[in-house]
Amino acid sequence: MTYRFVCETHVHAPADVLFDASLDVDLHTTTMGSSRETAVGGVTSGRLGPGDTVTWRARHLGIWWRMTSRIEAYDRPSRFVDVQAAGPFREWRHQHTFEPHPAGGTLMRDDVIFTAPFGVLGGIVERLILGRYMRRLIERRSFALKMLVEG
Repeated sequence: MTYRFVCETHVHAPADVLFDASLDVDLHTTTMGSSRETAVGGVTSGRLGPGDTVTWRARHLGIWWRMTSRIEAYDRPSRFVDVQAAGPFREWRHQHTFEPHPAGGTLMRDDVIFTAPFGVLGGIVERLILGRYMRRLIERRSFALKMLVEG
């Protein structure tokens, strides 16, 4: 089974500023403080670019996890995609898009697709727990990024 959700956040900042901030490893760890997320491999500080990888260590749902993400697509300042290169999911794909908002600033869109491991059992956990948990996690991160960028 595959789970998909989309989160949209209106940010009062230019797309290029938001794009760069979204790829900043140090800002990522700041905005993911609740899960104690840290970069432990690949690019561990500064900004990610095309083809870069980063390995994250974080605590989610009471369990410590490691996940390596790779920047698969990069079209500054409008879009980038990170995918799981190694980690707990059967599949993880997170497309970030940045487009002008009619009211000014930028519409930041997070389009996330993931598949839990463990077949049918994983699908049940995906629907009952992971889907809501991951959506809230991305919404919190987007809001924290918005607050940092808007100052």
